Amino acid sequence: MGAMRTVRHVRMPTLVDLDAALPVVAKYLRPSPVDIGVSQVRPDLALKLETLQPTGSFKVRGAISALAAIEPDRTIVTASAGNHALGIAYAATLLGRRATVVTSTVASAAKVAAIKQFDVELIQVGTTYEEAEAYALSLTSGGAEYVSPYNDPRVIAGQATIGHELAEQLPGPLTVVCGVGGGGMAAGLGLWASTRPGVRTIGVEVEASMAVSAAVAAGHQIEVEVGDTIADGMGGNIEPGSVTIDLVSRYVDSLVCVSEGEIWSAVRYLVRHRGVVAEGSGAAPAAAVLSGKVSSDGPIVAVVSGRNITPALLSEVLAG
Repeated sequence: MGAMRTVRHVRMPTLVDLDAALPVVAKYLRPSPVDIGVSQVRPDLALKLETLQPTGSFKVRGAISALAAIEPDRTIVTASAGNHALGIAYAATLLGRRATVVTSTVASAAKVAAIKQFDVELIQVGTTYEEAEAYALSLTSGGAEYVSPYNDPRVIAGQATIGHELAEQLPGPLTVVCGVGGGGMAAGLGLWASTRPGVRTIGVEVEASMAVSAAVAAGHQIEVEVGDTIADGMGGNIEPGSVTIDLVSRYVDSLVCVSEGEIWSAVRYLVRHRGVVAEGSGAAPAAAVLSGKVSSDGPIVAVVSGRNITPALLSEVLAG
């Protein structure tokens, strides 16, 4: 297990934060579309296509929300498995901010290549997310502001804007299924859904990395073994004291997990039956629905959170 990690004090987000994030995100991003199923395979499954965001992932929402709220002269630093770093790079370029993004040396090649297109400093350190995170946090001693991929009220509020869009696109009772890595999207969507009668939030983890469900069960962060997974954006332990633990525990209706095989099948389903390219993390919510792990009497929408998969890996999965 890893070394003792410092507990940061992070403010719990509120509904006021969610309301504040709405106009900021809407200023820079168009609502992502919802694909209503017409396929013979699970025609009842709607898809919220965050794959169509400018960075290919929902993470850009939280990045814009956070950076817009930080003083313009502060340098931003973050650690990420890839998509959050890409979101920060995009948001920093968009808003004219200085940013340093830290990834591990084994981060997705597709995401690293995309980050390099932006005017930010990219540092690759260690072979795990925890090592990259520790290095990024060490940079704050020089006055930089750390923006966590999940443990940040402004980021969580930005991710919750997905829910506000869904309220317009699929009004009424709804089961929203989303991926859980650090829990930022699930926390934001759960908090949003808490004010909407008939709306449920289901979080989906991968069997290889179940840090959030372990923390929810224990009532606090605990280190878990993390295995290899095609859902690289959902792998890794979470910060001690992360606000997402309490938010997920309080507002997310249930947590389920999916296997690697189920994710691979879901990637194939999305391409062959829905014409949607998704990375492993993006396909995990659909995998949970397709494998019968999510039940609902009403409409179900899976948040397809990202598309940033390498062509070689996508070819391998499709060849299956």
